[in-house]
Amino acid sequence: MVDLIPAPVRCSWNAAGYTSLDSDTALEARPGTEGVARWLRATVGAATGLPFPEAGDGANRLVLSIEPDLPPEGYRLVNDDGPYRIQGGSAAGVFWGAQTFRQLLGPDAFRRAPVRPGQDWDLPQITVEDSPRFRWRGLMLDVARHFMPKEGVLRYLDLMAAHKLNVFHFHLTDDQGWRIEIRRHPRLTEVASWRARTKFGHRASPLWEEKPHGGYYTQDDIREIVAYAAERHITVVPEIDVPGHSQAAIAAYPELGNTDVTTASIEGGTALTVWDTWGISSNVLAPTDTTLRFYEGVFEEVLELFPSEFIHVGGDECLKEQWSDSVTAKTRITELGLADEDELQSWFIGHFDKWLTARGRRLIGWDEILEGGLAPGAAVSSWRGYGGGVAAARAGHDVVMCPEQYVYLDHRQAPGEDEPVPIGFVRTLEDVYRFEPVPSQLSEEEAGHVLGTQANVWTEVMEDTARVDYQTFPRLAAFAEVAWSRLPAPQERDFADFERRMAAHYGRLDALGVAYRPPTGPRPWQRRPGVLGRPLEGPPPNR
Repeated sequence: MVDLIPAPVRCSWNAAGYTSLDSDTALEARPGTEGVARWLRATVGAATGLPFPEAGDGANRLVLSIEPDLPPEGYRLVNDDGPYRIQGGSAAGVFWGAQTFRQLLGPDAFRRAPVRPGQDWDLPQITVEDSPRFRWRGLMLDVARHFMPKEGVLRYLDLMAAHKLNVFHFHLTDDQGWRIEIRRHPRLTEVASWRARTKFGHRASPLWEEKPHGGYYTQDDIREIVAYAAERHITVVPEIDVPGHSQAAIAAYPELGNTDVTTASIEGGTALTVWDTWGISSNVLAPTDTTLRFYEGVFEEVLELFPSEFIHVGGDECLKEQWSDSVTAKTRITELGLADEDELQSWFIGHFDKWLTARGRRLIGWDEILEGGLAPGAAVSSWRGYGGGVAAARAGHDVVMCPEQYVYLDHRQAPGEDEPVPIGFVRTLEDVYRFEPVPSQLSEEEAGHVLGTQANVWTEVMEDTARVDYQTFPRLAAFAEVAWSRLPAPQERDFADFERRMAAHYGRLDALGVAYRPPTGPRPWQRRPGVLGRPLEGPPPNR
């Protein structure tokens, strides 16, 4: 059978053998599929050298159409004795069918220009019928710790599309950098977008990169990224962290911090700067009206740039020592009739939940937003294992499952000293393939709140795109199959068959220029000997 990733629902042969596409193969785009036709000509056309002229009569043509009998993201790809057909329940379905069509043409269809000009392109005489298991099939990319220039982001959107992933969680702010232009607050890019130096390796490492690091996306860059994603039927969900992970913003605008607490001592007696090391900063946003108005202004500009249903507000790892020592925070707790600092965080998140709801959007945050009471209407990204997702789903809230022990792709891929800057538990390709997003303890009704799943790429120890590639691939291919395909229970999954199909998929990744981890281990230039990581031994906790 053909080596498709993700695995389709059904694939059957119509006749033995293959038919060929050539320079005369026309392209007929029926109403609603014009965008997919543009993508085919620009990518598959560029790789193959096939011009795909406007369709004439006859069987030698590729017909794109929307068919109401198919699920919205479902598709049907047919090669029989008629014209080639890619049908979808919507334009998105047709687009995912086009991704399968590209895989069927072979690895060279993933290049940017023909390597064998004039060749015909064989297509197996098959029918593929397919649709996704989950509506949220996500990748989170952290560009705050190490900035990824715009071209790199666009490339990752193409890689997502090639794997039928449809939600790009764009982690734009953190203690170590602010990456989006906010015009009413220019110091967020003038000051907060760069740091003086960078810790190399885990925070216990003695090594430093002694040069400034930074960068940000202009609002036009963001518009381009969002439009590029939309052409590939990918939704961009921005993340602006509140109230923790905010030292970069506080360094630019000190009034956002807890000014009645001595923050200078945390910085060794100097003025607060953008953080240059890793971990969780104690410098968190003050629970004041000044802070609320500032971030409302930030979110107003964010909403103008991102049309997504969901806006991610972080809400994770908010250390509360400063609030415990702050008279201002204690006064706010008393005024609001709250019990403690956990409920103060819940109030903070709840404010923006109501603010976003009033503007027709939905708040989503990491599972710490459960602490002190879950904000009404909020959705949860469950990262600290399954527990937060289970609690949220049982309370009737939507959930995206992304437990760190299973789908944090910064975690190391194998034991041993060759793995570069080893972080966390060993999560092999097979481990990711056997990840199950829906917790077994949920009832059928509760499981309906699981929107889907997401793999997260945190970049503290990933200093460039090659390192991001190494940590992300090939495991993202396994994750994509988990997110798309209706697989058996984890231990019943045919990993040997997946490995067989991956043998062909590595050729596609090679053609795309992905610096993945080979199955035999890292290449010499992918290693980082002597750079400290933080490996965790044994199997991850199952919780």
